[in-house]
Amino acid sequence: MLFTGMGEEGQRKLLASSAVIVGCGAIGASTAQLLARAGVGRLRVIDRDFVEHSNLQRQALFDENDAREALPKAAAAEHKLRQLNSEIDIDGVVADLTPQNVAELLDGFDLILDGTDNFETRFLLNDFAVEAGRPWIYAAAVGSYGLTFAIRPELTACLACLLETPDAGTLLEETCDTVGVIGPIVNLVASLEAAEALKILSGHAEALHGRLLSCDVWSGKMQSLGILRDARCRACVGHEYSYLEGKSQPHITMCGRDSVQIHERRRSLDLAALGEKLSASGIAVKKNDFLLRFAIAPYELTVFADGRAILKGSTNPAVARSLYARYVGA
Repeated sequence: MLFTGMGEEGQRKLLASSAVIVGCGAIGASTAQLLARAGVGRLRVIDRDFVEHSNLQRQALFDENDAREALPKAAAAEHKLRQLNSEIDIDGVVADLTPQNVAELLDGFDLILDGTDNFETRFLLNDFAVEAGRPWIYAAAVGSYGLTFAIRPELTACLACLLETPDAGTLLEETCDTVGVIGPIVNLVASLEAAEALKILSGHAEALHGRLLSCDVWSGKMQSLGILRDARCRACVGHEYSYLEGKSQPHITMCGRDSVQIHERRRSLDLAALGEKLSASGIAVKKNDFLLRFAIAPYELTVFADGRAILKGSTNPAVARSLYARYVGA
C-alpha cells in the first residue's frame, strides 16, 4: 500500500479481483505465488499434469515430496498457495483445457494468465478471451529466452496477430523438453507477467506499457516491441475462432489396442530436424524416410512427416496431446 502505483485503494481492488492461471508449470507456479502473496482475492489454477523430479529445477512452488507422490500440479499448488495466503480463495483444478470445457473453467474471472507449455492451448485461450472480451497475458520461456505480452481485446493486438505468421514456425515448435530451460528466465518472465496482472487487477490499466517484452538472461539481450493489430487477423478482426470451435486442434482417435492416433491438420514436419532435437536432449530416436519413433517410458511415440502421430501405451487423449505438445510441438 506504500507503493504509490498501488495505494490502499489499489490493494482493496486486488482483494476484490479474480484471476485464473492456465498451466502450473514453471511460469504458472511462480506467477501463482506472486499473485497469492500480493492478495488477489480469488485465484484458480488449472493444470493437467503431475509433479516430476525433473520439474524441481525450475518449478519453485513444488518440492521433492510432491514429486515422490506424483501429485497433480493443480492440487499441490492449491495446498502450497493456501499456506502462503490463507485469506484468499484458492481453487486448484486438475483438468485438460479443451474447447468443450474452456468456458466452464474460465468464465467469471477478471483476468486469464498463461502458464501453459504449448501453443495449441495458448491459441485456445486467445480465441476464448477475444470472443469474450476478456484481458489475458501471454507468457513463455524456453532455453534462456522468454517473452510476455498483455492482450486486451479491441485495444491491442492478439496472439493470432503476433504468431500466426510464416516466420513463427521455429518458436512454435521449440519446447522445454527438446531444448531445455533454466530457472532464472522462468522467474523473470513470471515477474513481468505478474506485474502486468497487478496493474489490471488493481484498476491501473493506464500503467500498462502495451508492448511485447522479450529477454535472454544468458546473452543479456532485452527488447521491447510495439505490436500492431493485424488487419487480416482471423481472430480479433475476422472473428474466426477455429481453436475455440475445435477445428484447429489435433483430432484424436483410438488406434488399435492401447494406442491413440493424433491427426494433425495442415502441417508437415522436418523429421530429420526433429530427430536431431530429440537426440540432443538425450532421447534415443529411430527413423527412416517416412517416420520417426522414440520412447518416453512407458510410452512410445511414432511421428509421421504429415504431422500425424501414434502413441502406444495409453488410450487417454489428454496423455497423447500432452506428449505430442512436449516433444513434437504444438
